[in-house]
Amino acid sequence: MAIHIRRRELISLIAGAAWPLAAHAQQPDLPLIGFLSSLASSDLNLVVPAFREGLNGTGFVEGRNIAIEYRWAEGDYQRLPTLSADLVRQKVAVIAAISGTPAALAAKAATATIPIVFAIASDPVDAGLVGSLNRPGDNITGATFFTALLGEKRVGLLREFFPKATTIALLLNPDNRAGVVDGTNAQAAAHAIGLRAMIFDARAGREIDAVFATLAHEQPDALYVNPDALFFNERNRIVALAARHAIPAIYADRESAEAGGLLSYGASRTEAYRQAGSYVGRILKGEKPGDLPVVLPTKYQLVINRKTAKALGLTIPDRLLAIADEVIE
Repeated sequence: MAIHIRRRELISLIAGAAWPLAAHAQQPDLPLIGFLSSLASSDLNLVVPAFREGLNGTGFVEGRNIAIEYRWAEGDYQRLPTLSADLVRQKVAVIAAISGTPAALAAKAATATIPIVFAIASDPVDAGLVGSLNRPGDNITGATFFTALLGEKRVGLLREFFPKATTIALLLNPDNRAGVVDGTNAQAAAHAIGLRAMIFDARAGREIDAVFATLAHEQPDALYVNPDALFFNERNRIVALAARHAIPAIYADRESAEAGGLLSYGASRTEAYRQAGSYVGRILKGEKPGDLPVVLPTKYQLVINRKTAKALGLTIPDRLLAIADEVIE
């Protein structure tokens, strides 16, 4: 009998652990949120907790009074229209397009009636997502961490780190229009201070290896990694390749510096995800997305990885150490 009771308890524990994943199937009457991301499911623990925290702040808890259908593009933007259409067929109450302007654009193309909340790196007005930041209008609003607009600043940081540099390489994903805009701005900023800027395209992880093989031959002084969901997905690969070929690089996200990248400069992704979760909750309570202003970042952070600098034989300029928000030892 004791063994039988323990088995029942184990089954109960397993069922409880699986509850958030099975909630929609068990309680079909719960409001259903569609979660669409350009990122990979392997980044679930980075993306979803902050989004849930925002939801929880408005009184919604996954598995208790809401359910969520997750769709991950794994950095393949060609999948986004199909994933968006699938969520529309599921008759979700709201679509959360989290991380990646292409995801937000795909959601907008899929529906003009279901509310959409985005969390992206680009300017949503320039991308054609909203009419204005203060009054988005229509069925869409969200949060932006605006990292795709900081090309000039990142190029300037590279110049400070490498005052004798003559050439930088720019890694772009041509399938991301917002990223192309950032790359164009970064290239113009480089030219303005006398730097040669070489552009390298990658649309998939396998193409990144080929880019670094070419970089090893070209030998630029530094690499500028464009803010893009694919490159965020592949940050460990990019950081490892940069280390292997001894190419110092600057990134948009602190997570890349944490993974071993030399520098990062940008706003908090997780804060944008949290804001998006809060907006989804407010919309579920009856507010209109078009009346909710786009949430802008309040701070940009410079993160320097001292360990990586030492491995590359680099001395970090005193001024950069003084203004850094964080130095990873």
